[in-house]
Amino acid sequence: MKAPLAHRLLRPTALALALITATAGSGWPQPAAAQVNLPALGDAVSEDFDITAENRLGERIMMEIRQDPDYLDDPVLSDYIQSIWQPLVQAAQNAGYLEPERARLFAWETFEVREKSINAFALPGGYVGVHLGLIAMTGSSDELASVLGHELTHVVQRHIARSMAAQKQQSILSMAGLVLGLIAAAHSNSVDAANAVVMGSQAAAVQGQLNFSREMEREADHIGMQLMTQAGFASSGMSQMFEKLEASSRLNDSNQYPYLRSHPLTIERISDARLRMNASPSHRPPSAAVHALMQARARVLMDTSEPTLRRLQQQAAPGSPAVDTARLGALYAGAFASLKLREFDTARRIADSALALAAQRYADEPVALRDLRLLSLEIETALNRPRETLTAALAPLGQDRSRPVMLARSDAALVWQRAGDAEAAAQVRQNLETLQTWVTEHKSDTLAWQALSQCAEAQGLRLRALRAAAEVAATQGDVNGAVDRFRTAQRLAKEDPRSDYVEASIIQSRLREMEAEKRRLQAEARND
Repeated sequence: MKAPLAHRLLRPTALALALITATAGSGWPQPAAAQVNLPALGDAVSEDFDITAENRLGERIMMEIRQDPDYLDDPVLSDYIQSIWQPLVQAAQNAGYLEPERARLFAWETFEVREKSINAFALPGGYVGVHLGLIAMTGSSDELASVLGHELTHVVQRHIARSMAAQKQQSILSMAGLVLGLIAAAHSNSVDAANAVVMGSQAAAVQGQLNFSREMEREADHIGMQLMTQAGFASSGMSQMFEKLEASSRLNDSNQYPYLRSHPLTIERISDARLRMNASPSHRPPSAAVHALMQARARVLMDTSEPTLRRLQQQAAPGSPAVDTARLGALYAGAFASLKLREFDTARRIADSALALAAQRYADEPVALRDLRLLSLEIETALNRPRETLTAALAPLGQDRSRPVMLARSDAALVWQRAGDAEAAAQVRQNLETLQTWVTEHKSDTLAWQALSQCAEAQGLRLRALRAAAEVAATQGDVNGAVDRFRTAQRLAKEDPRSDYVEASIIQSRLREMEAEKRRLQAEARND
């Protein structure tokens, strides 16, 4: 059985965490009273490991991660994390930590890891993974922003490149080969195999950079707090997060705190965070109600075993001691857990109670109301309800153009069309065009390409469906699958004189790009 992604990349027993810490600076730092003196941005770095090479390394690692079952892109959760992440990235640009070229080239992509442990990690190229357990334990968006700001600093301050500059003879390919070697070893579920990779000369060089990374960790703390404050979050979120981690780990040492096992907290570090707290934020971050809902969603998604779902369902029962946002979160978790248990009547009843509470107490929180309505729509879509019912569920969402609503609309329209609803075709066509516009600007959005492929297939547009399916494979790192699908689409375009010339030209161009990518990966494999 394949080991989970979080264990394969971050399990300290396999020393994968040490690798990621050394190369990407993930983890919480140890405190230090000494002044941090790190080189200026890009100083003595660019000639060893430029931003194009760093981006390439990140893409290669993500190709493996996206194929793992523990990799998760939940549209609702992803939208919430992005609502915190993007203001932080913008703050880094405004403060001069992120120059335009890197802002354009890097992905700045967040993703969730289906894992209960408390962790987050940065990778080359602007990728940040967030464990569901971290979302579930944070008490506010400010606390979550403190973690994301810390990880963002690792990226914008080029800590990966600085680490590689300390080992100039170490090539990009050898670094990527070590990462992928650990992943491959963990596929066999063999600790011995993973240790064998780590004990190689390349791993020894990486581990030798750990002392260098401790200074980077202190910088990530200081700049991370600056960025979260400029992005509109309360700087008190960092000290609150430290205190919560310290108290929780003291009471429960059950391998749930990878950060703290590698970088233990002390009173010094918490005090430093307190001393750096600034005034209240000038912008409005996600509300407490929204965070409570996303906490609840993470709790369901990180453990879908029946006992856990039953417990969450029971916590939503009348008479619960939870009040205010805690009660709202309990109702959301109960409804979502009931949906996962396929107890749809119970799910609808609890979801209706959550919406009633939100309408009464949180009517001025549009995002919270939207997320609750999306849950109701998710339940109705799972039931394959008729168009009238789904239309009624969609109506309160209005003209919302957010990603989770766009994908939910596509799912609902496809349900109508599959049910033989004559009026559904126009809605599917409209969603098809909306998705096409979206993927033009978000080329690596796997879920959007999947929805586009399904909508095109439902409309009988086989060429567009095949092209979108090829793009799905490409975004997931399946280069061979992408090449095969593009070739099939190319043959179809040549055989059909009525095929869309523009679509056929795009397919031909993308096929050339993916064939070149395939050759490049083969060459890298031979060199490794």
